[in-house]
Amino acid sequence: MTKMFGFRLLGMLPVLLVLALAVFVLEQIAPVDPAVAMVGEKAPRAVLERARHEMGLDKPLPVQYVRYIDHLLHGNFGTSSVTRRPVRQDLTDFLPATLELVLFAFALIVIFGTFLGMATAQGWRGSGFLRALMIGGSSVPVFLTALLGMLLFYRKLGWLPATGRSSLDHAPNGPTHMMMLDGLLAGRLDVVLDTFKHLILPATCLAIAPAVAVGRVLRSSLTHTLRSDFVRTARAKGLGEKRILFSHALRNSLGPVLALAGLQVASLFGATIVVELIFAYPGLGLYISQAIGKGDFNTVAGITVVLGALYVFMNTLVDLLQAAADPRIRF
Repeated sequence: MTKMFGFRLLGMLPVLLVLALAVFVLEQIAPVDPAVAMVGEKAPRAVLERARHEMGLDKPLPVQYVRYIDHLLHGNFGTSSVTRRPVRQDLTDFLPATLELVLFAFALIVIFGTFLGMATAQGWRGSGFLRALMIGGSSVPVFLTALLGMLLFYRKLGWLPATGRSSLDHAPNGPTHMMMLDGLLAGRLDVVLDTFKHLILPATCLAIAPAVAVGRVLRSSLTHTLRSDFVRTARAKGLGEKRILFSHALRNSLGPVLALAGLQVASLFGATIVVELIFAYPGLGLYISQAIGKGDFNTVAGITVVLGALYVFMNTLVDLLQAAADPRIRF
């Protein structure tokens, strides 16, 4: 397992280098000049040339690429023309909020998807209605689900807040900058409950469609596993269906589910941009929308590299979880 872990980590390096090369090429062919975006279109030519020199844009392309990789290794993504601060500092402020939302949504995907897959595979009571309800919900676009959720749970029923991360004035702001975790570390249950209320609606909107996909794959995998010889042997020994399901069938059915769950991470980050805009959630989605509107390529490139690295890391983690669930993958 340790050897496989080392190989997976080494395999991440060329993928990240290719990602950095793709972002660098896009920066070269983009119609937006980073120097103009920094100093403004009406800046004197001398100021513009000085900015291009300071940013290294007057160097040959190979030199620019090596310089770009060196900056990435040191966490230097340039300066945002929106906030006039280093992009790394903005990422430190906005990334934890998005990670908290995505992780909460991913937890809901695991819970809903697992329940849906097991319920439909074994034909539990009400599973048909649940399956129809979830499939109907997944066919609705995420922005429409968000708007309907706001109208129902905020405006009509008044159960959940519709915007922001918290309604408290003195919420903890460290050490992780994830408000729910920081509230737990500080022993502030009011912060945990308030953050949960603000997360549940946008996270559920993010989780519905991926949860249905995970539930479908788990149902198909469980149906195949429950027909296997070792399951028939377990039944012949007199084991109950629940024990067979949880002790034998579920683990042997996790391979395809974990592979799909890794792919769902990318769709979560993409949908997060839309959801954060609708719910005015102060994360990367709201930040990148402002950067795109002003042609701030440093910010867009920095967020792309960071999210790409997170996606590669999550899929590496999925490979390791698959190997833990099925030891045959290790070889």
